[in-house]
Amino acid sequence: MQTLSISNSQNVVVSRLTSLNSHMFHMVINFCHNVKLQGVRISAPGNSPNTDGIHVQFSTAVTIVSSKIATGDDCVSIGPGTANMLVDKVTCGPGHGISIGSLGKDVNEQGVQNVTVRSTTFVGTTNGFRIKAWGKPSNGFARNILFQHATMYNVQNPIFIDQRYCPNRNCADQHQGSGVRVSDVTYQNIRGTSATQVAVNFDCSNRSPCRGIRLNNVRLTYRNRAAVASCRNAGGTAYGFVQPRSCL
Repeated sequence: MQTLSISNSQNVVVSRLTSLNSHMFHMVINFCHNVKLQGVRISAPGNSPNTDGIHVQFSTAVTIVSSKIATGDDCVSIGPGTANMLVDKVTCGPGHGISIGSLGKDVNEQGVQNVTVRSTTFVGTTNGFRIKAWGKPSNGFARNILFQHATMYNVQNPIFIDQRYCPNRNCADQHQGSGVRVSDVTYQNIRGTSATQVAVNFDCSNRSPCRGIRLNNVRLTYRNRAAVASCRNAGGTAYGFVQPRSCL
């Protein structure tokens, strides 16, 4: 059950709407073009399952701007078939952060491309910027993604690519490796504090390794000292000041 669902529509503006304690997703954008959500306020307890703030899938030219989202799941989740999307000036917390995915649940699946997320703030969230893909064969992809100008406060996984996503930790086919192709992902001007020692975690698939990952001016600390980065099957570059030290 969603509080607000917009489907098969174009040229839609939703402004200054508040959604409180949805039973499941608060807002869903599905098979749409040119939708703008501005000044939205979403609130649910941090322990309320599946209460995603805004979920977008199979849609193009969606903009989410100047909004504040507190949920028990993803603040913004970006699903298959999404392209040319902008998230700007969004505050997230509590919640699971801003996620691309989950992707690759089905073998034949549309990808995600041309997404910019900028000027965001995360407060006490499980994740900051996350890309998540099921660990099984798929022809899906996530490419040309820009995460830019973010502040993290006590975030458990500030930067996370998870190609072994398994919400129940009981997935029989995780050993096959994700087929989702993750490429051309940039993290630029990210600062703040991590609630765990591993602040940057690229856990990519041996079947389809992450390529073209870029870190530029990242400063994340853990308990007032340097955090740690972890890489698995990930390739890319780091430039400018990068802390924790890059493992790419």
